[in-house]
Amino acid sequence: MKRLIFYFAGLLLLASCSSSGKGELVGVSKRPRFYQPDPYGMVYIPMGSYTMGVGDENIPGTMDYQPKTVSVSAFYMDETEITNNEYRQFVHWVRDSIARVKLGESLPELYLIEENKKTGEVYDPPILNWGKPIKWNGEEEREILAEMFLPENERYFRRKEIDTRKLFYEYYWVDLRAAASKDYSGGDPKNAAFANRPQGMRDRSVYVRKETINIYPDTLVWLHDYSYSFNDPLAENYFWHPAFDHYPVVGVNWRQARAFSIWRTQYLNSFLASREQAIMMDFRLPTEAEWEWAARGGNALSPYPWGGPYCRNEKGCFLANFKPLRGDYAADGGLATLVVGHFPPNDFGLYDMAGNVAEWTVDAFHSSAYNFTWDMNPSYTFNAKDTDPPILKRKVVRGGSWKDVSYYLQNTTRSYEYQDTAKSYIGFRNVQGFLGRQKGDNPRRASKIYN
Repeated sequence: MKRLIFYFAGLLLLASCSSSGKGELVGVSKRPRFYQPDPYGMVYIPMGSYTMGVGDENIPGTMDYQPKTVSVSAFYMDETEITNNEYRQFVHWVRDSIARVKLGESLPELYLIEENKKTGEVYDPPILNWGKPIKWNGEEEREILAEMFLPENERYFRRKEIDTRKLFYEYYWVDLRAAASKDYSGGDPKNAAFANRPQGMRDRSVYVRKETINIYPDTLVWLHDYSYSFNDPLAENYFWHPAFDHYPVVGVNWRQARAFSIWRTQYLNSFLASREQAIMMDFRLPTEAEWEWAARGGNALSPYPWGGPYCRNEKGCFLANFKPLRGDYAADGGLATLVVGHFPPNDFGLYDMAGNVAEWTVDAFHSSAYNFTWDMNPSYTFNAKDTDPPILKRKVVRGGSWKDVSYYLQNTTRSYEYQDTAKSYIGFRNVQGFLGRQKGDNPRRASKIYN
């Protein structure tokens, strides 16, 4: 009798838990619909397969890009390189966040939020109040923020300027490669007892990496790269002057470019979360395979992004900003960098995939990478530390720049630079993964019913 009672009670419990489906497997009800909008300033790149690399020798004769058929998932890519003004938004955010932290220590009621007035949730530690404008010249604020500015003995012509040496950005990232390895200790001796334990049997926080980096560009790269050339106007004005707002940012090393990508992700997802919307895929640097696929613009056999074998159009005009002829920098309309989007886009709608500035990718450089990486979404990454030898700090650079001959503008040409160096001819752009197979897919199928 007791067994029957428990049996019927179980049936009633199951019946009460299911408000729909009539006993059939229909999934969780009332799930929000999701449509991935095109990110602002980005272009959709469809998935596809192509032959990455070429069979010819490169200039050093090392054959480090042997042909290989690879397949790439769909993604979004910035239609232009990140500009000075876009990167300046990142710099200003870091500057303002540092200022709010300092102001919050003395004026917490103005610059910190300690409690959610709607839900009553207490924030510990408090969060920054971004709705409160900073009074840089306020009587109390001016004294608190004085240490953020250059000391008087370092000021040129008495100009009061932010001390950019203090603009450090603290960020976190998840080391999925370490999480997938057999050693689950996360590299920390204190966690050695967890080594080789199954996934899920340990604290995931050991895979979270914390880094702090100064994010201000090296504005003197023009003088570092060309010591005896007349680059003073660019060195003094290039990053901050409004005349160069829409020029590609330079002087940003690989680590700074990655920090920008992480900040951009958190900046967007924080906004979406505040409106209870689904978060998006991370912004990041493109893989080498993604970059080449995007640069080709769907033209599998063309050497340049514009689809042809020449660097001029039918009217004799150059199609990119590079070093044409025998070093006539002005022949293409610019001596150094040019405003982004000056030349026509490729067939995917991407500008400056060849010339203007070369671009960082996420991949580490290895001459044999094409041989040992997988053929679907291939990527060779290595998280080099400051103490590692220089050879481990090489990152792939693609696209050629204003100072390069046409060979470096080709879709297949790969070069490298060290992750902790900044150059006057290297910039970057971001990609964002597409959540799905292809744009425009309809998830409904005859055998299932999705409401």
